[in-house]
Formats: sequence, C-alpha cells, structure tokens
Amino acid sequence: MALEFHQVDAFSDRPFAGNPAMVYRLECWLDDSLMQRIAAEHNLAETAFLVKEGAAWHIRWFTPAAEVPLCGHATLASAFVLFNCYGESGDAIDFTCKSGALRVTRDGERLVLDFPANSPKPSAHRQEVERILGTPVLELWETSELLAVLPSEAAVRACQPDLPALARLPGLGVIVSAPGERHDFVSRYFAPGIGIDEDPVTGSTHCALTPYWAERLGKRELSAFQCSARGGELHCTLDGERVKIAGQAVLVASGRLQIAGV
Repeated sequence: MALEFHQVDAFSDRPFAGNPAMVYRLECWLDDSLMQRIAAEHNLAETAFLVKEGAAWHIRWFTPAAEVPLCGHATLASAFVLFNCYGESGDAIDFTCKSGALRVTRDGERLVLDFPANSPKPSAHRQEVERILGTPVLELWETSELLAVLPSEAAVRACQPDLPALARLPGLGVIVSAPGERHDFVSRYFAPGIGIDEDPVTGSTHCALTPYWAERLGKRELSAFQCSARGGELHCTLDGERVKIAGQAVLVASGRLQIAGV
C-alpha cells in the first residue's frame, strides 16, 4: 500500500520556520493503530488525516504518541494542501472533528482558522507549576491545557521547565505567556505528556490565549508570536464565541509512504 503525503510549514511564509505538519488525504479511514504508527514514523508534532464526508472533510490529528482533539497548525496545513495540491475550489473549506465544526478561509496570502473560543478558568496548581517551570508565575489558568502567565517576554523565552515533572501535570500540556515586546502577547507550549517536549507553533492554544489577552488588553484583534526556536506569527481575532487565527503556510515536501505487511 502506498499513501501520498505532503509536509507543510504552517504559520510561516518561508521553509524551515513555523510548525511542520504532515497531511494525508485518504479515501477511507485506516485503523487507528496504523495512523498512530504513521504519525510516530514521521515524528512531527502533528500528522493530520483527512477523509471527505458529505460536504466537509473529517479531520483527525495524531502526535507521535497520541490522538488529540484539536490542532490549529495541522488544520491550516491541511487546508493549504487541499487548496494547493488537490485543487479544492472556492475560498473556504469546512472540517468536522471531535471538537465540532471548523472552517478555514482564504484571505490574500493568509489562511484563517475559525475555531471555538476556550476561555480559561483559574487553576489551583500555581505553586506546583511555578516550581516545575523554575520561574515566577503571576497567574495560572486552565482549559484542556494549563496557562501560566509570566512577568515578561524575556521570562517566556528563558523558561526551562522540568519536562518529566510537567508531563505528570493535569491536562495536555502547559502554555507560558506574557505581554510581547513587538506583539500583543507571546507564548510557548510544552506537552511532553503527549510526545511533544515543545511545540514550535500551536494554533489550538490560541483558542484560550486569545480570549484571555483580549479581555486583559481590551482589544479584539491581537498580534501573537510563539517564540520557540523556529518561531511563528499568528494574527488572532476574538469573534464572540469563536476565535479567528490567521497565518501563512509553505509546502516543503511531498512523497509516498510505502507500507508492506500491515
């Protein structure tokens, strides 16, 4: 069996920056265990699998270690592949997933994700998280991830968490964030419990970051930068109960995965 794949750097306008994602457009679903093994073989933060179901594309995302309920950069990468590699018509692509309906639209050179807002709530784990991060935490919030607000962008960039201890915390991972020097806010995301020590650029975490910073800064439109080693820029808008997350993408590789004896 041969399966066609495309690798895209999302939230970047150039190769080897942003967050790489692998995309497979399938005719029908593979066994869950096989999709997990394929994701582990690629060893990227996310591998997306797509199957057309009615008018929408059903999308699923796998890290090297687990399936996750929502992923921004791999959804942006999937829309880029459908538009640019498979000639999807129109200016919008609808997806369905475990987290509900998603849409990606074209806006000039950018693609815009339409995701559900996920406003965080106060968390009681601040002292434990502060110890694991090794830096003062001003506030701690939680959704499916923990969100630690740090004093400055410099503190976010310098953060060196105890990853084995962080993996034992509740939730999918820990976001660290602070006001930005050139952007409204910056962030990093650590998720060793699902096989990602640090994710380069994470669209889904901005479902929580956007409502938090929108309320704190008193503005709906926000510029964001995820200051990982690769780095990535996101343009976020709070639109009621939805978050619009815009960014660019670039194709870096295409090929076929050859599978025998499975």
